[in-house]
Amino acid sequence: MTSPALPTGGLVAVAVTPLVDTGAVDVPSITTLMEFYFACGASGVALLGVMGEANRMTDAEAETVVGHAAEAIGGRIPIIVGVSSSSLARVEALSHFAMEQGCAGVMLQPLAGLQGDRTVAAYFKAAAQALGVDVPICVQDFPKANGVHISVDCWRMIVEDCPSVVALKHEDEPGLAKLSALRAAEEDGVRPVTIFTGNNGIHLPQELARGGDGAMTGFAFPDVLATVIALSDEGSTDQAEDLFDQYLPVNRHELRLGIAVRKEILRRRGAIAGAAARYPSTALDPIATEELDRLLERLEHSTERPITDIRAPR
Repeated sequence: MTSPALPTGGLVAVAVTPLVDTGAVDVPSITTLMEFYFACGASGVALLGVMGEANRMTDAEAETVVGHAAEAIGGRIPIIVGVSSSSLARVEALSHFAMEQGCAGVMLQPLAGLQGDRTVAAYFKAAAQALGVDVPICVQDFPKANGVHISVDCWRMIVEDCPSVVALKHEDEPGLAKLSALRAAEEDGVRPVTIFTGNNGIHLPQELARGGDGAMTGFAFPDVLATVIALSDEGSTDQAEDLFDQYLPVNRHELRLGIAVRKEILRRRGAIAGAAARYPSTALDPIATEELDRLLERLEHSTERPITDIRAPR
């Protein structure tokens, strides 16, 4: 099967993994979720990321998610699959399965606890060699999740040693200065790659201004982030920031409370049937539900549109 190329901009929607109340993967909701992301204007979809509860899935479940998502998307937009694992053999197995399903590439974090630029770069070199040159890699730089710092010097080594590394998901915090430094390094000879930012797009306007190509994140209003990026690309900066600001209270709330809030908003928007998540995540309690109700009611009032609309106003 011919795989589409990795996206080079726009909003790559980081997918949740839909579950039924018993905790099993909700296969029908994978289809509705993929249609939702496509309708929202996503330039791609990322499966089995941190907020896709990848570390809580069995190998068989991961393949189920990838296989059904690829079938639902049908090649209309690229799919990137999170393959991070402490086992390089598991990384290789899931990566090759994803490519066989027609996915565009994989996303890979460094092993938790690695220290030192050479050690971190050596891991990615070993992984790239194991996967082969035909598997495009997006490096996920997310120190909060794995405790590993990827310096600009380390990044230089990675792109020099790994031709198949074609993208970076930049989620360091605070990350604006580092994003500028990464772009400045390209002027000094570092091979340019696509840089997506994450963390719910909470600083998206500033990240785009500093050289980010787009975002790879899972905010439950992907239509809004996709439109913010499109407006910014057109030079309509004020309009992009005005739209971003309208959704910022909900975005901030979702970022801090996590997967339970994200899944509940997606459920209310019709993207998935239920908001179940795996341990240690818990369902929203009555107070948290009331808080979300209030935020979404105020959002609908300020935007004069229901949250079920899937195209942000331009």
